[in-house]
Amino acid sequence: MKKSLLAFSLIIGINAYSQKVNNEVFATVDQSVGNIAFTHQGDLVYSHHPFFNPNFRVVKYDSKTKTTAPFPNKAWNTPRETDDHYLSNVLGIRNDENGIVWMLDMGQRNPVTPKIVGWNTITDTLEHIYYLPETAVVPTSQPNDMVVDTQHGVFVIANEGIGKGGDGSAASLITVDMKTGKTRRLLEGHRTTLPENRPTVVSGKPLAVNGKNLLVGCDGITADKDFEWLYYAPLNGNKVYRVRLVDLLDESLNETALDKRIETYAEKPNNGGLSIDTEGNLYLTAMETNSVAVILAKDKSVHHIFSDENLLWPDGVSYNVADGYMYVSAAQVHLGAVFHNGKSQAKAPFYIFRFKPLAKGVPFR
Repeated sequence: MKKSLLAFSLIIGINAYSQKVNNEVFATVDQSVGNIAFTHQGDLVYSHHPFFNPNFRVVKYDSKTKTTAPFPNKAWNTPRETDDHYLSNVLGIRNDENGIVWMLDMGQRNPVTPKIVGWNTITDTLEHIYYLPETAVVPTSQPNDMVVDTQHGVFVIANEGIGKGGDGSAASLITVDMKTGKTRRLLEGHRTTLPENRPTVVSGKPLAVNGKNLLVGCDGITADKDFEWLYYAPLNGNKVYRVRLVDLLDESLNETALDKRIETYAEKPNNGGLSIDTEGNLYLTAMETNSVAVILAKDKSVHHIFSDENLLWPDGVSYNVADGYMYVSAAQVHLGAVFHNGKSQAKAPFYIFRFKPLAKGVPFR
């Protein structure tokens, strides 16, 4: 792990952050964990990473028995031909202040229209389904993660642009109006959503498919506590960008005008998940070094938070208001079959870590 920490420091020119951050293993489970959300009581609900074709797309974790059960139930995790009220493949998952867990179904594994499914964890009933039509999701789209903005009444989705052999060149943001269901595809192939030619290097080896480096577009996404700023970044790239949500949602702005309102916020390593605290510090998962890092709001400097040899491909990072911890998954994506001549190297146990952020986290995103 010392070697990984050194590599991290060399990549982004930093030293470990001086403030002690307590981290611990929260759970070990038998399948790859994608992203994490929480019920109104603070129980973990998470996606099984679709990269490994899990039987149950989303599960709820019982910390007392240390077992999982399909979420919201088995029927929603069972594909069928009679209707589309089931989850095809899910990675992005978020909860809101109303106790609703929102699941972003990419619709790729069992081809159905991609959708956002909201399940009310207070009443244990379906809250709403928002469908993502072809005008929002093109063939190479891969809706990965999202912000649930209840202030402006909109979902903002990060589209990686690597679906069905896509190379990230059509990466974008997608907005969904909560009242009308109207969708918009924004900043497609834009300088801030495109991947840079910065391959993901794990254990000294670039991540590649059929000899071609995997480059992933817009991936990490979050918003500050007041829903003023949206922060987003390609997985492969050394910059985090931000834009005011009122500007992003202003339909009178064409892309040229919107481009002028986007800020290059800070430098970063290649990263997956993104979260934020009430002081504006950004937390990101640095897959190449089994690490979590933070971008400090006060000066935009990047610092190492913690690493662990079992934090293999840290993916989602989310704040649980019930206990004050940030949770982060270890998905082992880089050990998947597509990167190892058709034979997966990933193996159980898979880890869920948690740590205390530098300031109180911002729930729901």
